[in-house]
Formats: sequence, structure tokens, C-alpha cells
Amino acid sequence: MKVEDLLETEADIEEWKATSKLCKSSKSNSAIGASALASCKSQGYRSREGKKSHKLGKKRVKMGGAKIKGKKYGGPIPDWS
Repeated sequence: MKVEDLLETEADIEEWKATSKLCKSSKSNSAIGASALASCKSQGYRSREGKKSHKLGKKRVKMGGAKIKGKKYGGPIPDWS
């Protein structure tokens, strides 16, 4: 097997998403890794943290404790990448 075959491209990394089984598991947020955690939050499987707020419709809503999907998965939270 060639080294080139093992390396992931940036497109592969951007398209990657955590499985629903991993996101719904009882593992702590610190145990699943940063990328998987961000993917779980964007898919709406894990609650968001912090005091960040976004305008949803005509109301401003704080994200802390909310399970709200990101734009990529059909939700209202904007994608800033």
C-alpha cells in the first residue's frame, strides 16, 4: 500500500461526520475528541455550551444547553467555516 493511499485529503476531512451511535453514546465530551464532538453538536445529537447567541428568526437565542442543528444538517445555526 502506498503512503498516498493512506493520507486523507482536506475534502475527506471536511466531509467526515461522527456516527449517530458515537454521538448518542454515554461517553463524555472529553473522551470522544474535538472533531467528533463538533460534528455531534452540528448534527444536533449533543448540547452546545457557552453563552454564544445567534439570531433565529426574529429572536436572539443563547446556544448553551441547546441541541440545535447546524446549517449543514438542516438547522438554523450558520456555518462560519
